[in-house]
Amino acid sequence: MAVLWSNDLVVGVDTIDNQHKGIFIRINNLLDAMILGKGEEDIVEIIEYIGEHFNTEENLMAKYNYISYVKQKTEHMLFIKYFFSIKRELETRGISSHLTIQTHQRLYSWLKNHIANEDKKFCTFLRKCA
Repeated sequence: MAVLWSNDLVVGVDTIDNQHKGIFIRINNLLDAMILGKGEEDIVEIIEYIGEHFNTEENLMAKYNYISYVKQKTEHMLFIKYFFSIKRELETRGISSHLTIQTHQRLYSWLKNHIANEDKKFCTFLRKCA
């Protein structure tokens, strides 16, 4: 049940592409842990890593006055909020196959859509500015 990185998700900015790949690796680690009935430590690591990644993107957006900065920041906050909801569920109810499947579907869908749409637009803008 892996979340697979594919070349169609490349945005053309090495730092951001490498961080995106790192997110996929960490999500796969989380899903593997959830299948084994674990995941609490992995979710904390993902929240921290994604927070750092979003800070990287948002700092670049602010630096270059990206027009969709507020939209991106809002989407980022909602994504982090979703991870906290997974964390709460793990703490209160524990692992379930339903939570694992839901986590896989939602994370992959969000990442694929966000990277393919929002991040590609931003990185096209960024490459023109830098």
